Amino acid sequence: MAEQLIELNVTGMHCNNCALSIHKLLEKKGLSNILVDFASEEVKFSNNDTTSLPGIIKDIEGLGFKVVDDPATQITPFYEKVENKFIFCAILTAPLLLHMVLPWHFLHNPIVQLLLCLPVFLVGCLHFGKSAINSIRGGVPNMDVLIFVGSTAAFIYSLVGTLQNMGEQYQFYETCATIITLVLLGNVFEKRSVTQTTSAVKDLIKIQQVNANRVINGEVEIISAKDVRPGDTLIVNQGDKIPVDGEVLSGSASVDEAMLTGESLPVEKEKYATVIGGTIIQHGNITMLATKVGSNTVLAQIIELMKKAQAAKPPVQKLGDKVASIFVPAVILISVITFVLTYFAGHTSIQAALMHAIAVLVISCPCAMGLATPTAVMVGLGRAAKNGILIKGGDTIEAVAHTKYVVFDKTGTLTTGKFRINEIKAEGDASVEQIRGVIMAIEERSSHPIAKSLVNELKTLPQVKVILKAAKEEKGLGMRAEDVEGNHYFLGSGKAADESGFNISLYKNQKLLAQIAIDDEIKPDAAMLIAQLKKMNIIPVLLSGDKNNRCLKVAKLIGIDDVHSEKLPEEKLTVIDIYKQKGKTVMIGDGINDAPALTKADVGVSMNDASQVAIQSARVILLNTDLHSVVKFLQISKHTLLTIKQNLFWAFAYNIIAIPVAALGFLNPMLGAFTMAFSDVVVIGNSLRLKRKKVDS
Repeated sequence: MAEQLIELNVTGMHCNNCALSIHKLLEKKGLSNILVDFASEEVKFSNNDTTSLPGIIKDIEGLGFKVVDDPATQITPFYEKVENKFIFCAILTAPLLLHMVLPWHFLHNPIVQLLLCLPVFLVGCLHFGKSAINSIRGGVPNMDVLIFVGSTAAFIYSLVGTLQNMGEQYQFYETCATIITLVLLGNVFEKRSVTQTTSAVKDLIKIQQVNANRVINGEVEIISAKDVRPGDTLIVNQGDKIPVDGEVLSGSASVDEAMLTGESLPVEKEKYATVIGGTIIQHGNITMLATKVGSNTVLAQIIELMKKAQAAKPPVQKLGDKVASIFVPAVILISVITFVLTYFAGHTSIQAALMHAIAVLVISCPCAMGLATPTAVMVGLGRAAKNGILIKGGDTIEAVAHTKYVVFDKTGTLTTGKFRINEIKAEGDASVEQIRGVIMAIEERSSHPIAKSLVNELKTLPQVKVILKAAKEEKGLGMRAEDVEGNHYFLGSGKAADESGFNISLYKNQKLLAQIAIDDEIKPDAAMLIAQLKKMNIIPVLLSGDKNNRCLKVAKLIGIDDVHSEKLPEEKLTVIDIYKQKGKTVMIGDGINDAPALTKADVGVSMNDASQVAIQSARVILLNTDLHSVVKFLQISKHTLLTIKQNLFWAFAYNIIAIPVAALGFLNPMLGAFTMAFSDVVVIGNSLRLKRKKVDS
């Protein structure tokens, strides 16, 4: 049986750790192409046995999540929203922290502290406990285990001290509440940054949701594109989207196919030509025969490619979780050894031994380790945003580290998408100024998008003015004109455009007057960007659906050696896959045809003026059109990752020193609480340093 891509809507995931526990469950079941996105509440995987699906759903729900038909109809209860949990905990934690600086005696009362801490502790148990238990079941303890164990240890330590009436030095209620509240804050930021991503697939489906004008017995009726059947006759007018794939029966049109094929120039369509659903008629009208509808259309296949590319993305396990998977078992083991040695070898009371063991768990700083990644990521995301770079989700910063290849689309990415004259080759004795004058006079009368670009360029260049008596457009061919002196002109597509680079010919009285090479202009900073990437030991690659000679010309001008041209969306995926196997690959593109490749790459980057689908598929959006943002993004990511590593090193070093001291019973618990708080301040301070740090290196 062929593998089928299953999509489930799963509610109840609040952070990356939840997603990780579902991912590990599905991996254990031997499923492939797993994607778990906690923000969009989507779980995807490939399965060749549909009979096992009810069992898989039951196991996912066994982890404490809920599989629903439509998440849009599900209303998340007020108390389940992570933002509301954070606000509730912050209100109760504030007075617990204030008691350390304010002389209000009632706040020093252990019963008051217990009553303030208990609701926060219960929220923490429910929120982090589920993820912690599931991660232990999965065999890879995550940060939530440390947070759960640390807060529980602090609470039990304090509760025993309160019940035994042992004095204020045994009160750790503020530590317990602060751990939970600060990590909830981290979850809020994580959810917010990831929720900015909406599903690109949903946007692609919107493109399919257009109306079609169907002709039946000479009458035109408006129907939905999904109701079109093969063999239907459709009328498509200027400015309309072509509803489905088909063939032109009559009429002619200039069709913008750039977003689906990467072809920079609008394509002229005449009788018998094939047209693609989702492309736009810029000029002209056609009557067409529907040939491919529904899942057989090119657009539907791109949607399918997108789903598969998304599903093939493994989750990025956070650096903090990698450290926690070693650190958590180590701390718990030291705590147990401390209890055993203190009680049996040290011959102390069980109560003292227990206090020493719990002190180890309290002193070990899950707070600093829990804050190490989210604080640096928050500052890094903010720094990037100030530079016009929107990064969706903190894991993108980790994914982009050690980038080896940057793959560029051509049209709209390295080029502006605006057309200019590269060369005019005069065939007769006419001067370039005379030829410019004729082109200007003719193109002023045309509404074609290329004509508008050329008129804007020619306005500023010297030319001999030509006055036309008449001009008319021949759809799919070009423009015919007559001047006041009776000369006849024709300006239209060149015959040998691909071989010679000249793609427009100008005739005067049926004699070739000039050949013109036009192309979309290269962005001014493209060559500088490629040079900077090479300095950073990153290999630039050009990957486009455009014609080979255009791609080679652009690549040569800006210094790219690796060129892949005339590639369809599925072929782009194959190329990205080859580079990914050789090293970390970033893809930069702007069209719908780039969307699957943007998703497939380790990190997809899109321009702000790109198609909406490219923007949604990418994990990074460059708001500035200048390409220097690409280098800035790579530099900010590198320094953010460096800050995360520094934070984790500090948190780890603190624990290496503090834990043995606590285990030997030398650390006063109040001093421990202070050093633990100081550890948090160092981590947050180091992260804030990233705001102003020089990142050019």
